[in-house]
Amino acid sequence: MRQALHHLSVKTQGKGLVEITGLVRDFVTAQNMATGLLNLFCRHTSASLLIQENADPDVQSDLADFFARLVPEGKELYAHTTEGLDDMPAHIRAALTQVHLSIPIASGHMVLGAWQGIYLFEHRRRPHQRDIVLHIIGA
Repeated sequence: MRQALHHLSVKTQGKGLVEITGLVRDFVTAQNMATGLLNLFCRHTSASLLIQENADPDVQSDLADFFARLVPEGKELYAHTTEGLDDMPAHIRAALTQVHLSIPIASGHMVLGAWQGIYLFEHRRRPHQRDIVLHIIGA
């Protein structure tokens, strides 16, 4: 068994989904492992990770719109407002999604479905630099 660890830095433009499938695929390919498990971990409390459809961009905008309606901003709604009106809703959105993904590796490739992509889901309004830890173990 071998292991590899990598930090992926992802720049966001504010709220929305950023597809990182290609960057993750490049890391997996470079490790030259036939079989294994890839773990991704988002080191933030106001952003998250998703595996979602990557064929129709309407899916990403619909998801972002849905979460905006599900967890609205508003100073009267939350006690935690010192970092901005979008901060506490961002924490709630991250809690409702996930900060960790596990993806099997077979024949040297991630085992994703035909229309699945890996996304960083930014929940804050302003741009951020997000750190995603990639850890692969396999042979």
